[in-house]
Amino acid sequence: MPKKSAGILAYKFDLGLPRVLLVHPGGPFWDNRDHGAWSIPKGEHDEEEGAEDAARREFEEETGRAVAEPLFGLGEVRQKSGKIIVAYAAAIDFDAVRLQSNVFELEWPPHSGRIEQFPEVDRAEWFTLAEARDKISVGQLPLLDRLEELLTSSAGP
Repeated sequence: MPKKSAGILAYKFDLGLPRVLLVHPGGPFWDNRDHGAWSIPKGEHDEEEGAEDAARREFEEETGRAVAEPLFGLGEVRQKSGKIIVAYAAAIDFDAVRLQSNVFELEWPPHSGRIEQFPEVDRAEWFTLAEARDKISVGQLPLLDRLEELLTSSAGP
């Protein structure tokens, strides 16, 4: 059975144009990666935790901001690894400068015996949809299209 993740694609309007919040993974493996490395705030969950609850929890863990706003379903996407991401959209006003991510431990450098702590997310930024298409992990690209469709439809959020 494939692993499951859930996340939130936060959006806001700036001068009438939609912007989306993406996060960059922390840790030494991601230091010099930009194009295709960004993601929606998301994380794994088990069958006991519902996807919406997991998406809210992961957003708070990765950004430091709780999400009380209504969520709108964007469906699922499957990553190259086979992992399934259930995604939601939410109109959220978040100051990316206030990012407060949780941390993880990793032996670094490898085989050194030293355990270092790294933020799960090292930065967050608001992007236009065009900019986000260049930054986001390719497996999550359909989420940007679905959000754009949702925002431009007459039945939008």
